[in-house]
Amino acid sequence: MRAAPTILHLDMDAFYASAEQAAKPSLRGKPVVVGGLGPRGVVATASYEARRFGVHSAMPMAQARRLAPNAAYLVPRFSLYRTVSDQVMELLGRLSPLVEPLSLDEAFVDLEAGGTADDTASALAIGEQLREAIEAVTGLSGSVGLAGSKMLAKIASEEAKPDGILLIAPGTERDLLAPMPVRTLPGVGPATADHLRRAGMTTVNDLAEAGEAELVRLLGKAHGGSLHRMASGRDDRPVVAERDAKSVSVEDTFDTDLHDRVRVRSEVERLADRCVQRLRAAERSGRTVVLKVRRYDFSTLTRSETLRGPTDDPTVVREAAARLLESVDTTGGVRLLGVGVTGLADYTQEDLFAQAADERTAAGLAAAGPADSAEAGADAGTDDGRPEPGEPDPESAEQLAARRWPAGHDVRHDTHGHGWVQGSGVGRVTVRFEEPESAPGRVRTFRIDDPALRPADPLPLVRDPVDYSSWPASLPKSRSGPVSSGRESRP
Repeated sequence: MRAAPTILHLDMDAFYASAEQAAKPSLRGKPVVVGGLGPRGVVATASYEARRFGVHSAMPMAQARRLAPNAAYLVPRFSLYRTVSDQVMELLGRLSPLVEPLSLDEAFVDLEAGGTADDTASALAIGEQLREAIEAVTGLSGSVGLAGSKMLAKIASEEAKPDGILLIAPGTERDLLAPMPVRTLPGVGPATADHLRRAGMTTVNDLAEAGEAELVRLLGKAHGGSLHRMASGRDDRPVVAERDAKSVSVEDTFDTDLHDRVRVRSEVERLADRCVQRLRAAERSGRTVVLKVRRYDFSTLTRSETLRGPTDDPTVVREAAARLLESVDTTGGVRLLGVGVTGLADYTQEDLFAQAADERTAAGLAAAGPADSAEAGADAGTDDGRPEPGEPDPESAEQLAARRWPAGHDVRHDTHGHGWVQGSGVGRVTVRFEEPESAPGRVRTFRIDDPALRPADPLPLVRDPVDYSSWPASLPKSRSGPVSSGRESRP
């Protein structure tokens, strides 16, 4: 435990939803819910306006729609969120070489290691300046917690939400934690909380007074001992700059169970390609391919295949995932599929057999000629994902339109300019034309195949962000004054 509150925890406020509100003037001040929009989708983030109706993260989307029927429901735009996250992480990197990202919108910073704070007053000042910098660069708000440990800094940022800052002065930890529910502590989920409740422990003070021996008896040596230390306000975990990923994976839950084996294989290959894209973006390769299948009865099966060496070749991963699928019975229907790669490395060992297969395939298509190639493609319906004549299409026109025009995603029209999709259906797509710094825009409806309308990249949330290349030295003085003891919270 540190003698000064020099560990900072930043948590962006309702990150996805706030980014959507900043990008869409017509949604500011209104309830916004971001997540999967199908009947099996879940809420990723809800704006504070939507939370007033009881909507929260991880809630089934169908339940959210019942609670807030008039909210705007949008599909996530991860390219935008990653761009904003990179801007925020760049600012954090100016404070210290020790920045530990936990997700796109959350990170710990060791201010002492960066020489930017060494006492209560300087820590609070830099926290205030960070909030100002984030708002100027991204247009979004973040909440900041400051304390002498990671656990308390994270608790402080949660208590400061939304758009606030809270400092927990060393020596006040026990008094602050005592009345809080046990779920406040890291590692206490619903099952553990229920187990503790049955033992008569509902607050952090109950855990501290129970003693380590009793918690070890209830929860085991590792968990019980760790929980007692945290309940006593002790947490000496360091801020770790590099968190090595152990796996890369993607998965999709389908609105209706998939029964067509051809469609299932096509989805597995599509997921394999997405997984490789993430793998390459992280500049990694992997040795073991993992397939996850959740069937109609919620039973979940996983299959894995270890390759001869690490790879980032999409053909190799696709073929391995397809082989794994052959060992899974999907007769009753599939509700979720996932493809992942583990055993990560920072080099590749090329699969010469896969390369040779690719070369033979390419040579065969070239020798066949255009007419023969077309005929071969028509005859290979079960191999390329297309159904045999007379079979139903794997996806309806409406499903394909929803995939091309996801609600909330960016579009550009040759005449009307930049806008975003409000929704699509019955062969039409509805678009609101507005930009982050414009007034709320007009709504127009087009055919889903209108040649003048096309998907577009997200626009920056702030057109001309302030230059913080020399920050933190050049920032204006903080609005806050020194803090002597206890905890300090500012809106």
